Amino acid sequence: MTDSMAWLDNVVDYGVIALLAALSVIVVAIALERFIFYRRLRIGDFQEAEALELALSRHLTWISSTASNSPYLGLLGTVFGIMLTFYRMGQSSAIDTGAIMTGLALALKATAAGLVVALVSIAIYNALLRQTRVLTLQWELARKAAARTDAEGAAS
Repeated sequence: MTDSMAWLDNVVDYGVIALLAALSVIVVAIALERFIFYRRLRIGDFQEAEALELALSRHLTWISSTASNSPYLGLLGTVFGIMLTFYRMGQSSAIDTGAIMTGLALALKATAAGLVVALVSIAIYNALLRQTRVLTLQWELARKAAARTDAEGAAS
């Protein structure tokens, strides 16, 4: 195998999987930070709905972007793996179906990793989005209750 193909083999085996692993660590770190932030949040400190929404949705774009793009990163790794398998087939004088099937099966590991990262990211994103909506609704209900109390106090 030439040096360029060996480099590509390492990129597929380590680079794509490492990138997906790093993205999953970032997603989990952001999720932990957001859940802690949501627990400590005092919605009464916010005077405007827009300020609350900005605070609640901070960093959620990272999670949704990871969820939507990690399958493509995995697919890219699989395409590279299949290219390497075909290259090895072309360099070999004999066609070994076992080696071909093994190479193709191993090439799919990047797609599988991308799908796992995407599924976890989507689940985390949906949970955080739901918590954001709950906190926003609690803020709105508290504002309405305060306005009702003020109106009743002014009428008395």
